[in-house]
Amino acid sequence: MNVPSITLASGSVIRRRILNDAGVTFEVITKPVDEAAIKTAMLAEGARLRDIADALAEAKSVRVSRNQDGLVIGADQIMVFEDRLYDKPQTLDEARARLLALRGKTHYLIGAAVISENGSAVWRHISKTKLTMRDFSDSFLDGYLEAGGEDLLTSVGAYKFEGLGAQLFSAVDGDFFSILGLSLLPVLDYLRIRGAIAS
Repeated sequence: MNVPSITLASGSVIRRRILNDAGVTFEVITKPVDEAAIKTAMLAEGARLRDIADALAEAKSVRVSRNQDGLVIGADQIMVFEDRLYDKPQTLDEARARLLALRGKTHYLIGAAVISENGSAVWRHISKTKLTMRDFSDSFLDGYLEAGGEDLLTSVGAYKFEGLGAQLFSAVDGDFFSILGLSLLPVLDYLRIRGAIAS
């Protein structure tokens, strides 16, 4: 029996690390997807926010899968705060403003993972995590932004939950890996079903 190859259709360093640390053998191939156009069109149509995350993950996965054998994993994550969808901050000033807005309040991360084969989606998973930030001090925020620097701009919430960013929170309801951007356990389960990793 042929063992399906595994490809990650994401340039995310943390997603790559999650799969690596779990002992999965894979390669990374990314192809550009117009995320802004997908979001704008779906918001204009009144789509559910969870469906936007799903559509973005599917677009990445399917795009690579058209020219790549085996199973192709696409993933995306959006942040929802007070019923509004947020993109990654572009500057540290924007990151500061976002963290100040989130301070002492609750927001949600909606993540999607889609696995495609031969150019079509064959599996999908949606996660929703609830995160409550503590009422941190301005001086803590200054130190946090200085320590994190430009790297914080790669996270939609301007936090690296796997590191110093954990100190921003008072409570979290959801899966750790989903917060980082890839629902690892359901993905591993499907890869086992397909014989791509040992069962």
